[in-house]
Amino acid sequence: MAKKKDGVTPTGKKIRKARLEKKMSLETMANETGLSKERIKKIEGGEQIPSVGTLLQMSRALGIDSSYLLKEQDDTAKTRSTAYTKRTDNYAYTPLTPGAENKHLKAFRIVVEAQKAHDGVGFQHEGEEFVYVLKGKVEVQVGDNINTLNTGNSLHFNSGVKHDLRNVGKNDAELIVVVYAP
Repeated sequence: MAKKKDGVTPTGKKIRKARLEKKMSLETMANETGLSKERIKKIEGGEQIPSVGTLLQMSRALGIDSSYLLKEQDDTAKTRSTAYTKRTDNYAYTPLTPGAENKHLKAFRIVVEAQKAHDGVGFQHEGEEFVYVLKGKVEVQVGDNINTLNTGNSLHFNSGVKHDLRNVGKNDAELIVVVYAP
């Protein structure tokens, strides 16, 4: 299981705690999110780092504020007052909408390593998504359609359709991603 470091509670541990407090089985969580029980176990155990879309799905299924899962927890005022960056396997997420914890719209600056994609299955969550490429070249697959976006390009799509993003360039890509979840 992932360990607590420097006063920070790992995301998977927070998910498991919330699920158990709600007395929600893995099977119910799987049915509510569309994720497999095995993937949920890996996330809860700290073996897999979920994407923002997956965290939004999980928070919705658990009936909790997504900021609880998106924000690293620390008891120091310094950490609470400064912006943070959350690393996943090949992405770094920086929230751009502080104070939007109870809002439907959240924006992130995302850096995707060169020639990398997020491990796991494609994303799918209720709502809409907007992607703007600040630098680099990425492919955003929405359903069966592949959209190639270069610096300055954008894409708006129904995030209820299975989608995935990968960096197809030789350098790290930098994006602004806005997620609307009703």
